[in-house]
Amino acid sequence: MTVSDLNSNEYSKYYKGYIDKASNVELLDGLKQSGEETLTFFKSIPESKQEYAYDVDKWTIKELLLHLMDAERIFAYRALRFARLDNTSLPGFDENYYTSNSQANSYSMDQLLKSYSILRAYTIDLFESFDKDMILQIGEASGSQMSVRAIGFVIIGHEKHHMQIIKERYL
Repeated sequence: MTVSDLNSNEYSKYYKGYIDKASNVELLDGLKQSGEETLTFFKSIPESKQEYAYDVDKWTIKELLLHLMDAERIFAYRALRFARLDNTSLPGFDENYYTSNSQANSYSMDQLLKSYSILRAYTIDLFESFDKDMILQIGEASGSQMSVRAIGFVIIGHEKHHMQIIKERYL
């Protein structure tokens, strides 16, 4: 299944940019490939730039990486709930609050990347566990409908989005 298989009712317009960045890759292949690309990318960032923010009130590169992990954890949780037919409307989250309370800069890049690797392995395992019916399930989060498979593509595109920002504004 690829992005082109998604229907417009499977995600809100807010997520369209992320989904478009996921390209037309098979979902599981995309999760694996983007995980490898993300690890390689963050490993290449010089230590002198890891706690750099390009402006006041902007996140550091370490904070951006931890933000990616926080978002992936939340999206994976949503995917699990929706796949299990939990009809509870899930709340949104304030990424700025999460990041400002993350203590990201107190971790080494190696620690963050180890956590990222574990998290991505979990996410891949979770999505591999979904059968063809589960992956199509739709739930509500942040006041909008979203399918399990759309969540996977958002995870991929969200990473690509932030890596592009780092390349353009940080490096």
